[in-house]
Amino acid sequence: MARGFTADDVTDQIGRTVLVTGANTGLGYETALVLAGRGARVLLGCRSIDRAQAARDRILTRHPTAEVDIVELDQGDLGSVRAAADRVLAEERLDVLVNNAGIMMPPRTLTTDGFEAQFGVNHLGTFALTGLLLPALLERSDSRVVITSSLAHRAGRIHWDDLDATAGYQRQERYQQSKFANMVHHLELDRRLRAAGAPTRSICCHPGIATTELGRHLGPAATVLLPVVRPFFNSPAAGAWTTLMAATADLPGGAYVGPSKRGETAGPAVVVEPIDRARDPELGRRLWERSIELTGVDPGI
Repeated sequence: MARGFTADDVTDQIGRTVLVTGANTGLGYETALVLAGRGARVLLGCRSIDRAQAARDRILTRHPTAEVDIVELDQGDLGSVRAAADRVLAEERLDVLVNNAGIMMPPRTLTTDGFEAQFGVNHLGTFALTGLLLPALLERSDSRVVITSSLAHRAGRIHWDDLDATAGYQRQERYQQSKFANMVHHLELDRRLRAAGAPTRSICCHPGIATTELGRHLGPAATVLLPVVRPFFNSPAAGAWTTLMAATADLPGGAYVGPSKRGETAGPAVVVEPIDRARDPELGRRLWERSIELTGVDPGI
């Protein structure tokens, strides 16, 4: 597909069940909208039930016969993650988990469980939800886990001795850490799934630069610049193309998908490459084991 993947390339999804986290707005909403329109049963994993209901109503306005339901999910609260997983495990099947929910560069805050919020929500919440739902995914022959990283992963590193940023907080640096952790998690999950001969694939993606609510903490300067730069970046609908490709295209486990134009900042989706140091298996093992320790969730592979 030389021209790259867009929403038009999403095939029939009838009979498949997909959980999309952070689905009430932005990339998550656009992903859910397309998948519902292609016939998937779509579960909207959202922190706010009111916003989730509004998103569901908008999807059903576009696709009146779609199957769309709501799962209450706050990735900043591991108790909520466990409850959401229990709710999803009660479904007849789960074919795709789209880990889209995340936060970007807020002031330093802590999750309910006491973790620095970006690492806690973006990585630990994703790790726990994926681990809890893996048994259902492993029952399906063409199932997959989609993990959303970012261009920011290239500058990231793990602050092993200060994961909660108690010694100092630079919000961009901590965002980079969380997105690097997403990439390392994806690659380690892929290694473990392959070693187990599992039918489930781990696919990673990033949206490039998309004009979504994720940047709400960037301050007034970003608000002023947005009308100027908007034509060069992806809309939320275009930003979702990479997620849709990761969720539906014929890709091998371990693949990483990003935009095709202007240094992976915009355009149709294509297969791209992560930063080499994220591939280190010792780094993957260490993050995996530390994540089990912190979340209390052992994926069992």
